[in-house]
Amino acid sequence: MHESATDRLLKDMKPATKAYRLLALSANLALLAWVAIWQISLSPHPHISSTTLAIAWCIPLLLPLPGILAGKPYTHAWANFVLMLYFLHALTIIYVDGGERLLAIIELLLTSGAFAGNILYARARGKELGLKLSRLSEVEKKERAKFEK
Repeated sequence: MHESATDRLLKDMKPATKAYRLLALSANLALLAWVAIWQISLSPHPHISSTTLAIAWCIPLLLPLPGILAGKPYTHAWANFVLMLYFLHALTIIYVDGGERLLAIIELLLTSGAFAGNILYARARGKELGLKLSRLSEVEKKERAKFEK
């Protein structure tokens, strides 16, 4: 029986790494659901189709979703760039719109949970798999050695 790439990636994961993955996965999926529910039913826009707006708000969260579901550390890391849109949106709404403040606080909590889960999982799983970025000084030494030959 062949082992899938996802099975190999998630094999031999430490309990803490599993907890980080669970946090990242649940917070990312909850944020996706929350954004859709917010735009479609909790506070639909008065002049724009709520379905269209919900789709537009959900598309960025769908981009990293396949890699997050597969447990790829690199995808978890770059997904945080996408989360910054929702983090800034929540902070802006908290500041300017008292009527949607509670909705934005929930968005902020989910985004923060996803961000923390993503970064903790990416770091822990990357270490387990032996993935790491070289320090800049190491890269400079290798480059210098190439040209000094």
